[in-house]
Amino acid sequence: MDAIKPGWFSEVDDLWPGVSLSLEVVKILHRERSEYQDVMVIDTRSYGRTLILDGIIQCTERDEFAYQEMIAFLPLCSHPNPKTVLIVGGGDGGVAREVAKHPQVEQITQVEIDPKVLEVSKTYLPHMGIGLQHPKVTLNVGDGFQFLKQHQGEFDVIITDSSDPIGPAKCLFQESYFSLMKTALKPGGIVCSQAGTAWLNLNHVKDTVQHCKAIFPVTAYGVASVPTYPTGQIGFVLGGLSPETNFKQAQKVFTERELDQMNMKYYNSEVHQAAFVLPRFITKTLNDALNVNVKTSQ
Repeated sequence: MDAIKPGWFSEVDDLWPGVSLSLEVVKILHRERSEYQDVMVIDTRSYGRTLILDGIIQCTERDEFAYQEMIAFLPLCSHPNPKTVLIVGGGDGGVAREVAKHPQVEQITQVEIDPKVLEVSKTYLPHMGIGLQHPKVTLNVGDGFQFLKQHQGEFDVIITDSSDPIGPAKCLFQESYFSLMKTALKPGGIVCSQAGTAWLNLNHVKDTVQHCKAIFPVTAYGVASVPTYPTGQIGFVLGGLSPETNFKQAQKVFTERELDQMNMKYYNSEVHQAAFVLPRFITKTLNDALNVNVKTSQ
């Protein structure tokens, strides 16, 4: 069923049954079927240009910075010296744009499976696509799984900016993926992945946290507010190889002047800390996941 109704786009998916977000459409700017997914860009009345993959909103001009800043700076500011960063996914360029702002980051490697997403983002979403062209970024088109197998022990931080666990992104939420990321990290490395919303997919969040905890001795789940994501909230699962990692307290704290110079709109050290303060219903459920036995060590 076509999600475009007269003048509106409605996001309908089995991942959040009975719930739909609708945006008033000004114009459909682009739509095609790539090798992997349906790719669409629309211009909306209230949220500007919007990237939609397989009928699911990925980012909008109005609120994308919240997600991009948090998935980038939660892990970067939890690492003592994040020089080398790998981004898996992130074809819109937003995460690369944010990672490149961090002064300690020297080299960013990005792997995106769908070249059409890269092409469309550069053309229709240049405020994010600009990140793909930053001099720190080396862009690779290919499968993230295969790339990780070929690059072991190379990265301080790995960020997985994936769509939801359907289609080509489904494998990025499994324990085998977290295990593979571990092999690609340097000692003391950190991973961060998009991990869904606890309001509608708490079991999925718990499963993802368990997969991470089975591989990484230090694991945490944090959240950010993004109005155009299901329930207006998105979560991130973080894993650290060093037992000394403390995700709930930023190691790198930027001054207000530095944040202004970096054009940060959402993230600061207080927001970093608050991201891990969770409602009781989430905490009680995740406590079981975080108390599982760790299969592997640093």
